[in-house]
Amino acid sequence: MKRLINIFLVMVTAMFLLPISYADENVVTDLAAAEVRIIQDVPLGLSNPRATMQTFKTTMKAVSEGSKRKIEQAISTLDLSEFSSLIQQTRGRELAHTLASVIERSKKVDFDAIPIDPTEGRYVFGRYSQGTVEIAKQADGRWLFSSATLATLPEVLEGLLDVPAKHGASDPQKTIPLHIRIRSVIPDILKGGYLLGHWQWLGIFLVIVLGSIADKVVAWLLARNVIRWKRKHSGFQDLENSVLRPLGLMAMALIWWVGLGTLGLPDTALIILSIAVKLLVSLSGVWSAFRLVDVVYALLMNKARGTANRFDDLLVPMISKSLKVFVVIIGIIFVADNLNVDVTSLLAGLGLGGLAFALAARDLLGNFFGSITVLLDRPFHIGDWVVVGDVEGSVERVGFRTTQIRTFYNSVITLPNSMLTNTTIDNMGARRFRRMRTMLGLTYDTPPEKIDAFCEGIRTLISLHPYMRKDYYQVYFNEYNSASLDILVYVFWATPDWNTELRERHRFLLDILRLAKQLGVEFAYPTQTLHLKQNTEQVTAATELFKASMTEEESLAMGKKEAEAIFDVTLGKGVIPDPVQFRR
Repeated sequence: MKRLINIFLVMVTAMFLLPISYADENVVTDLAAAEVRIIQDVPLGLSNPRATMQTFKTTMKAVSEGSKRKIEQAISTLDLSEFSSLIQQTRGRELAHTLASVIERSKKVDFDAIPIDPTEGRYVFGRYSQGTVEIAKQADGRWLFSSATLATLPEVLEGLLDVPAKHGASDPQKTIPLHIRIRSVIPDILKGGYLLGHWQWLGIFLVIVLGSIADKVVAWLLARNVIRWKRKHSGFQDLENSVLRPLGLMAMALIWWVGLGTLGLPDTALIILSIAVKLLVSLSGVWSAFRLVDVVYALLMNKARGTANRFDDLLVPMISKSLKVFVVIIGIIFVADNLNVDVTSLLAGLGLGGLAFALAARDLLGNFFGSITVLLDRPFHIGDWVVVGDVEGSVERVGFRTTQIRTFYNSVITLPNSMLTNTTIDNMGARRFRRMRTMLGLTYDTPPEKIDAFCEGIRTLISLHPYMRKDYYQVYFNEYNSASLDILVYVFWATPDWNTELRERHRFLLDILRLAKQLGVEFAYPTQTLHLKQNTEQVTAATELFKASMTEEESLAMGKKEAEAIFDVTLGKGVIPDPVQFRR
């Protein structure tokens, strides 16, 4: 019985202990897998001290031979975690060259002597009075030149300047950072100072002066070239002389950027100045691109004015505005990237907010697609006379959001482009001919022969006037009105603009008056009481031209003859007057 009890206790104990031991085994397995995963994520070139040194030496040798892009791989061997992300690349390039010079002046690197897995978690390459050069293992498993090493590298190299390179450099002075070379030759009195060394304050002053001089010189030269260009090409008079002024500012910013980076400034000063200079470079670059779009716009508009097609007059401003929007968007990304803002996250945030933006900006998007519709359908061109709803005038500008129409009383009405997609547009400027329809009321005592002669004379005037359509017109006795015999005059003008139409209409109507006077045709007045005062001799002379027995052919010939005589006096056959031009 006692034996059975012991067996039962052993079984119960096993039931509790087996799951615990199995869980422990799973935990150990998971930890081992995580450790393997971490080891696998470490780049092979940074997996141990020997590999890190080989990576650094190989890449820096390639850089010295001209492969400048290899510097990024060399920087990856440095622990730059103590530096701000704004200056990590600048400091990384400088420290990579500094470290290469220190190693070259220390001793020949024996890769076989470098341990693969040091027991202390670090490998010391060399000890100096100013500091130590070592490779330390990081928390993520990488072996990098430690941050403590990077902090003392400039002082270490300055102490080794008199030592010739031991290995790897054909010209050891070429790779030394400029600020270290300057410190090695300047007097000790210039090395001291408040916050910065005296020589660094002097260097900042000289860089600022050089940048300002470059700004003025470049701006002056560009303005001179623009003025010379405008003199040779008359179509660019609207272009400002200072259109390329931002390029001078960009030259100044680039000089500041390069100059300040060679002075070996402390981290805090370098961060502040880097932010200011990078922002200035970015803004000047965006501004320069923005003004270059204006130059492209002037070039395209000059070509557009020389073509008969007016579609390019509408297309060129749209291209210019699109380019400016593109420049602004790229400029924002460029500025954010220079300031080390995570552009990918920014764009992802914009993508997530796109729906909310679309809902909040429905009118803006409607206007934008309205401008696209105007561009594709081309219901009008710049300068066309249009009637949109109760708005009438000439199209002056088409933008992304609005269209401006200058009315005939010289005001400007701005219409949202979304309105153009669902509103009837009457393009008066698209007319091939300009119609005139009028009724000429003659007195009831006008004989039929005179009416025939008068109508034929008007037809002859139409055939003789150079700006009138010759293949379609109507001149007929059309209606018995309450106080007159109405003659329909239905004609079309082939004039290029409204001003010429008014002038030719004036000439035509006066010729009709002269024809009526020659034929003795009188116009009726729309009144109930009629008081007439006639010149008896003129009426008698005109009446003698007609005979009661005159045939229709004779009446038509007489009307044609009198019309030709009138036209020879007023204008002359074969004469085509020029369009209306205003004197300035």
